[in-house]
Amino acid sequence: MILQPGSAAPDFELTWRIGQPPVERASYQAGAPLVILFFPLAFSSVCTDEVCRVAEDWSSWESLGAKVVGISVDSPFVLARFAEEAGAAFPLLSDFNKTVAESFGVLNRDYFGMDGVADRAAFVVDPEGRVRYAWTDPDDSVLPDFDAIRAVVGGL
Repeated sequence: MILQPGSAAPDFELTWRIGQPPVERASYQAGAPLVILFFPLAFSSVCTDEVCRVAEDWSSWESLGAKVVGISVDSPFVLARFAEEAGAAFPLLSDFNKTVAESFGVLNRDYFGMDGVADRAAFVVDPEGRVRYAWTDPDDSVLPDFDAIRAVVGGL
């Protein structure tokens, strides 16, 4: 079951680039609102659209003071290339061991026959570490409502 608003956001520490320090939720967030975007697989058409939309509208996220991360079960090598090609100014984190997707309740055990792929999901974590917005859709072709996410972030 997806983590619900009001819940404490799980801590995590995930790799984004080999040879770079991992991203740890609390220190990366550093008192700012945090937007967490789980996506199934890098380079798939809808995931590319999602990451590119955030990248292309990066100034609106910065103006809100939001920190943003994308998370998938892809390897950090794949995600580094994906971030580069999508122009993502935010970290795309590797949940290769699937622990973070599971802790947020968005680990899909049967994604077209693949065991352990993150569902498309979005969360907003407030500066105190509480989930203020949680969304997922069983249809992986549906993108998060970025206007609704920005409204929640703007209200924090």
